[in-house]
Amino acid sequence: MNESLKKDRMVLIISILILVILLIGTTFAYLVTTLTGDKEYIVRAGSLNLILTENNEITLEGQIPEEDSVGMSQDGFTFSVENKGNIETEYTVYLDDIELSEGEMRIPDSALRYSLEKNETLGEAKDLTTMGVNPNRVVDSDSLAVDGKNTYTLRIWIDYDATTEEASGKVFKAKLRIEASQPRGEKVADVLLAGVGENGAINTSDSDQTFITGTDPNNYIWYSGKLWRAVSIDPSDNSVKLVTQWNISAIPYNASGNTAFEGSYMEEWLNDTSVDGFLGNLREPEKFIKMDSVWNATLTTSASKPESTIMVTDAVGLLNIYEYTMSYSGATYRNGYLNNGLNWWSITPYSASGVRCVLYNGDASYNPSDAHGVRPSINLKSSVRIVDGDGTIDNPYRLNGDNDTNLSGTLLSSRYSGEYIRFGSGENNLYRIVSHENGSGTKIVSAEPLKSEGTFVTNAFGSNATFSSTNTIGTFLNNDYLNTGNGYLTDEDIAMIEDATTWYLGTAGSGASYKLAKYTNTTDNILTSSTTTAKVGLLRLGELMAGQFDRYGNNTYYWTITPYSASNVWYVDNSGNANRSNPSIANGVRPSINLKSNVQIVNGDGTLQNPFTLSLQ
Repeated sequence: MNESLKKDRMVLIISILILVILLIGTTFAYLVTTLTGDKEYIVRAGSLNLILTENNEITLEGQIPEEDSVGMSQDGFTFSVENKGNIETEYTVYLDDIELSEGEMRIPDSALRYSLEKNETLGEAKDLTTMGVNPNRVVDSDSLAVDGKNTYTLRIWIDYDATTEEASGKVFKAKLRIEASQPRGEKVADVLLAGVGENGAINTSDSDQTFITGTDPNNYIWYSGKLWRAVSIDPSDNSVKLVTQWNISAIPYNASGNTAFEGSYMEEWLNDTSVDGFLGNLREPEKFIKMDSVWNATLTTSASKPESTIMVTDAVGLLNIYEYTMSYSGATYRNGYLNNGLNWWSITPYSASGVRCVLYNGDASYNPSDAHGVRPSINLKSSVRIVDGDGTIDNPYRLNGDNDTNLSGTLLSSRYSGEYIRFGSGENNLYRIVSHENGSGTKIVSAEPLKSEGTFVTNAFGSNATFSSTNTIGTFLNNDYLNTGNGYLTDEDIAMIEDATTWYLGTAGSGASYKLAKYTNTTDNILTSSTTTAKVGLLRLGELMAGQFDRYGNNTYYWTITPYSASNVWYVDNSGNANRSNPSIANGVRPSINLKSNVQIVNGDGTLQNPFTLSLQ
């Protein structure tokens, strides 16, 4: 922390004022706002009756920057939202700027940290910028059943690493704003059960799962930056099982000879809540996902329905081989909609030494624990609703709470892994968000390997397995790729890129955990000392978006940055597997870069059909 700032007396004023409570919807004849006492606010319209109760106020004066552990120990500002009406109510809590007094200067959001405790579950410390940009800072969104209640504690503090220039003598003033509405759209299960198009059908032959079948049903759903397919509906609670359309990454399932899903590398990756894993990069999973989903990981030597012998409870899992086969009822292995033309893991052990893997040609076979593609599966809560789309690939269903509009001015660092960005030029002008690994910026990667006049560009990795800005592929990325004369990037693109990023070069061998590409071991999360610094790099083995997003035969091999050994490097092949190769071989190139923290969205919604366009703030 800046030493001079430690000595300064900061003024951080968070005036939590409920100035506006908006009820969205035109079906009600009247709106009455009632104030009772000093801190209880009621919105009542028709059968909606939403109560917001403040339990205390927060005014912090004379503050100095604090470590997260100190900031999260504050008393904070507590409030609750309660539904005393007779229908379900949806709401969003916003944190809006209050106009400053004459002579005051505002502390920028980038110098502030916060945590949100909800129903006694303590949230992690985050940059305030992750809420979005005023007036679109979202504290939380949720729905409340009749008599439902959510209680919050919001804590905000000055970042320990804030500089004097950012925070000295400045103030931060904000107010809470609540927007409430009757639930919009129809529940996902209801929409799907009503019909999935002429190329699909509903199969009710299994009492435990109602399956969607066919060659190409209208069951595409866009959620959290990824395209999904709806697989089945659970009749007991109307939750809906989804699986990603494409392979999000490629990793070993587990160590050789260990076929159990529980405790596997696969289970850890899928449910890793850090920046390195799948669950940690999903949008508000507690809001959308059935977090206590049960997955059938029972060994079976056939494709018939497995016994319920080994059941694993996790938020994220994989499809079992029976669920895959049920998708092509009346079709063949090759043209059932769950065959995406790539190799990908199921959750089903075939023997003591093998786990089922669906192959690119649609056949269901078994393979040892090598690095095949990963298609994560989740169960949407029954309360999740569809608000847009028709379920086709070009117009997938959009979910309430994940259908953002008017994002102009929002920082890219607040967005989600997988969302599309218009970046670069010519035929290489589409990128995707990977993660926010460095905290304040946004890691992105080209949506597909680079092309030149329609042909994939290939490059040798180097003379050995260690990446640097001066080895063969590093020189290409940090010179030719950055040269605007070569047509990959524009001057405006280059201005958005961080000058230096740390790239992790941990070695992950056969049957090894994905974590070894970044950490010294799989337990204590100590970062590897094998690193290099460069402006442009590559994705690691097992990193998000290090998968194939097109069918076998319509893509190419491409390098990762991760050594397999001193003499081999991991690459992703055109069927979705990760394999190893001598670094002298020429493979495709998917550049990865970190964009600056002040890159903001100008337009778009982050989908393939409408990617974000960007500018510097």
